[in-house]
Amino acid sequence: MDEKIMKQLYEKIDGYRDEMVDLQAKLTAIPALGPTNEGEGEAKKAAFIKDWMEKEIGFDTMEQYDSPDDRVPSGIRPNIIAIMKGESSDKCIWAMAHLDIVPPGELSLWNSDPYTVKVEDGKIYGRGVEDNQHGMVTPLFALKALKELGVKPAYDVGLAFVADEETGSEHGIQFLLKNHNVFKEQDLIIVPDAGVPDGSMIEVAEKSIYWVKIETKGKQCHASTPEQGINAHRAAAHLITKIDKLYEIFNQKDEVFDPPISTFEPTKKENNVPNINTIPGDDVFYVDMRILPDIDLDEVHKTLEGMTREVEKEQKVTISITSPQREEAAPATPVDAPVVKALAAAIKEIHGVDAKPMGIGGGTVAAFFRKAGINAVVWSKIDELAHQPNEYTHIDNMVGDSKVFSHLFLQS
Repeated sequence: MDEKIMKQLYEKIDGYRDEMVDLQAKLTAIPALGPTNEGEGEAKKAAFIKDWMEKEIGFDTMEQYDSPDDRVPSGIRPNIIAIMKGESSDKCIWAMAHLDIVPPGELSLWNSDPYTVKVEDGKIYGRGVEDNQHGMVTPLFALKALKELGVKPAYDVGLAFVADEETGSEHGIQFLLKNHNVFKEQDLIIVPDAGVPDGSMIEVAEKSIYWVKIETKGKQCHASTPEQGINAHRAAAHLITKIDKLYEIFNQKDEVFDPPISTFEPTKKENNVPNINTIPGDDVFYVDMRILPDIDLDEVHKTLEGMTREVEKEQKVTISITSPQREEAAPATPVDAPVVKALAAAIKEIHGVDAKPMGIGGGTVAAFFRKAGINAVVWSKIDELAHQPNEYTHIDNMVGDSKVFSHLFLQS
């Protein structure tokens, strides 16, 4: 692409700073909370952004795919698909963001109204401004610049603004992938919904997620006569120390990930007895395991079961294991995939950093694309304030990331 055109494009995006803030303010004022979070869903936010997109940009096609949900007043969870045609339709360059947000949490921890944008020191504060309105605003203004300059992208460009990301994606990207033939194997998918402050991480892989709930049953008694009972809490503590050995047993490393190992961490502990002088007959704790993709979850479970049998025998208790969540890792996006190369080149051009393909322990919607056989990456230049009080995003980062998208749309 002509350097003169690229320069004009970047200058045009620089001039959108105030418009980006204004759009963020209007989006933030429409709390799109899912019904699981006691909200009305995304219908009002979807209606607003569709109207804005039609008036401010104009797309060759725009469709709304509604997932039925009788828990919300509108009865539907909306998913917006907008396409701007390029010089070629051999593939489509997608930016996928989500419409829904999480609740603000404890309001006393906020320094301002979560649903009224505050601008201070080059940052925009408000619930949703980073997660995931940053990911909506940045590709929108890249396309606005292209349209206003009369420049056609190299390939078709698609925006997917989906529902329900914060509570499982059943009515969002999963609904689209199962029910509508929107995405193709050759498409480039960018999910601007996670990142690091310098923009140097391109997420290409995720670990398997395996959560377990471990219930130990002994016999309750008075603490002064422990011989009359069986201490379930002590038995559970013995098991926790054995679980540490999983680090030694499953000690494989993969430097694509940070950290490069599987993790096996006891986390939540439920209340057992209300008073100090009672030996608990029941004890419940949980373990969060993030496991490298090459490790068989069945083998992990089998090993954990063996440990529980040992503790049962030693401590005279019974132990049950159930799983609140078990997700096998999706196939990784190859580090040399076209989407990785194109995005890395754009990041280098705009932010001046050498972006590195990496894996993470958390789960993202990119996994749904990968399981469907479509390469996807997750990227943004953000401080990762998702779900925290006083959530913010940098205005400079919005402008920069919009330029990254413009580079992708023209050069990919």
